[in-house]
Amino acid sequence: MDEEFVVGTWHYVLAKHAKAMCSLERELGDKHGLGPSEFEVLDRIVHHDRELRIQELCDEVHLSQSALSRVVARLEKSQLVSRGVCAQDRRGVFVCITDAGRERHREALPTQRAVLADVFADAPALAARP
Repeated sequence: MDEEFVVGTWHYVLAKHAKAMCSLERELGDKHGLGPSEFEVLDRIVHHDRELRIQELCDEVHLSQSALSRVVARLEKSQLVSRGVCAQDRRGVFVCITDAGRERHREALPTQRAVLADVFADAPALAARP
């Protein structure tokens, strides 16, 4: 692969990521009282529709375990999620979304999708997935 193409693509990804995160921070924060990471945690739990172990969430939201623990603590303080100890492995902690968390996610979802649609409006078309 051409080095110039790779570096150009990397710069494109970084610019899109920065634009998306700034826009999500502003829009989700102003309209729904959520940060991008908080929304992403709620979104992943809703997507799976079950309690998730902290480690499962770490793998999906691309945060360190300590950063994710802080996000979950904020969501728990806002009563959008609850934490519990895994019955099979007392060392494991799982996270469940509350009814209030589902409602906040439902309200914020169109905002998040609109921001992403705007940020990636000029992105090259991706090949259709099977």
